[in-house]
Amino acid sequence: MRELTGISASPGITIGTAFLYIDDAFTVPRYDVDESDLEREYERFEEALEKATQEIIELKDQTSSSVGGNENNFLDAHILMIQDPDFADQIKQNLKGKKKNVEWILQQTIEGVINKLSSSQDSYISERSIDLHDVSKRVLNHLMYRERISLADLSAEVILVTHNLLPSDALAMNTRKVKGIAMDAGGKTSHTAILARAFEIPAVLGLSAVTSIARTGDTIIIDGNRGKVIVDPDEETLKTYEEILQKWQQREVQLATLNQLPAETQDGKHILLGANIEVPEETDAVIAHGADGIGLFRSEFLFMQPGGVSDEEQQYEAYTRVVKSVEGKPVTIRTLDVGGDKAIPGFEQHSEKNPILGWRAVRFCFSRTDLFKIQLRAILRASVHGDLRIMFPMISGVEEVDRALELLEEARSECREKGQPFNEDIPVGIMIEVPSAALTSDILARKVDFFSIGTNDLIQYTIAVDRGNERVAYLYEPFHPGVLRLIKMVIDNAHSAGIPVNMCGEMAGDPIATVILLGMGLDVFSMSSFSIPEVKQIIRSTSMMEAEELVGEIMEMKSYREIDEHVRGWMNAGYNLEGYTG
Repeated sequence: MRELTGISASPGITIGTAFLYIDDAFTVPRYDVDESDLEREYERFEEALEKATQEIIELKDQTSSSVGGNENNFLDAHILMIQDPDFADQIKQNLKGKKKNVEWILQQTIEGVINKLSSSQDSYISERSIDLHDVSKRVLNHLMYRERISLADLSAEVILVTHNLLPSDALAMNTRKVKGIAMDAGGKTSHTAILARAFEIPAVLGLSAVTSIARTGDTIIIDGNRGKVIVDPDEETLKTYEEILQKWQQREVQLATLNQLPAETQDGKHILLGANIEVPEETDAVIAHGADGIGLFRSEFLFMQPGGVSDEEQQYEAYTRVVKSVEGKPVTIRTLDVGGDKAIPGFEQHSEKNPILGWRAVRFCFSRTDLFKIQLRAILRASVHGDLRIMFPMISGVEEVDRALELLEEARSECREKGQPFNEDIPVGIMIEVPSAALTSDILARKVDFFSIGTNDLIQYTIAVDRGNERVAYLYEPFHPGVLRLIKMVIDNAHSAGIPVNMCGEMAGDPIATVILLGMGLDVFSMSSFSIPEVKQIIRSTSMMEAEELVGEIMEMKSYREIDEHVRGWMNAGYNLEGYTG
């Protein structure tokens, strides 16, 4: 038995038979080409490009009706890559310079670009190298007359084990037969992760060595909730997970009955549960899991696509598609949160010793007002199609709020000059994720229409702990008294000013934290769509009076361990909420 830990990319638990999918093991030939034959080599390349383009178009047509959303939109970017004239010119120049066969020239050229992308510290950019690999492999298949293996032909239910599943393979696979995915590479923002979540297939990525351990036919367990994969489990482990799976399936059926019910406490307090999304394709899951809207729409994907930064029309269309798809429910768009360790491809990058405290979010946007105002105009224009809201990230003080509102007013004026309609009263909020913002939240609350607490960064900055550093990750504790006091302060100051408070960090979807946040008076919990039913059930099992009494008790406690133990004991003793407190 081998247990591996990776990245939980798509939740759920499944047990099945491994299918090892390795589609990379072929050798590209290398041989000299005479000067007189170089033109023919390039013609072969152009013919392969044309065939690959047609193949992608056919795949997009075939899958448009089956995926139930826009999950195949990345294929448009693949077509742009193939048709990029700079790409073709680079191949032509390398052919003339090295006088080798075009298959080898293509492979060498692509490997250089992929290595550069993969070495980026920004996970989003490094993961985009898989798109380039997908496109080049498709062209190579045509150059070498090699038939592409298809996952669409799977006839038995399997757990897919692979090194790095190409996006087009993930899109074409028989989703009725793929019950789980275990992958060496990849992260939460990879196409494979996005598609796994869209298809609701449990997936664990970033496992590094699962393909060297698992073999076709092995029994394998995927625990997408905890990011665990167990290969060839022993009898005791298998029996344990069979029981866990049975309870998980029963629980999913039970929770599904709550989708159309409100998140209302036993004494009648109605709480809004929003969803966090990365891309428009996730809106189907938002509706399916009974969300009250989208509390956080991360807009970075529009600036990091393979085809380059999206222009105003493309952004307008994306925002409009999302706000229309939720049919009148609120959608909060967080403005561009990049810079520092998250760079935009094609833009000048600056090395920073501490990028988390550096040139990012609104700080970046204030220096690139051209990009910022394009986004603001696109959001304003989309606001006529539904309940759309704007949210500025990483605000540290009132000066930044004033500057952001000033630029928003400029964007409004530009829309008016062009005769472009927008909601003149669009709600504007800020994220509270910096301690200075929390401590001055009484001042900031008089400037905006709502707050959204970003606990991921607020906890990190408050405790001074890098949550990505395994040596100190144990200190990253949401129940630290200092963190809880700041959260309570923000909520109280917002309510004194008459504005609501959302929370969009991971803490909002943590069932153990639900009753605490409820008792503190949080108005909107925003989380992954999959977490909504669990949080909703806890809210419906609790009264506000009980939650407030619990908060009164823990605010007198001195350590996060004491608080954690007290809350878990309280939940188990009072509500028998098995499964929430593991």
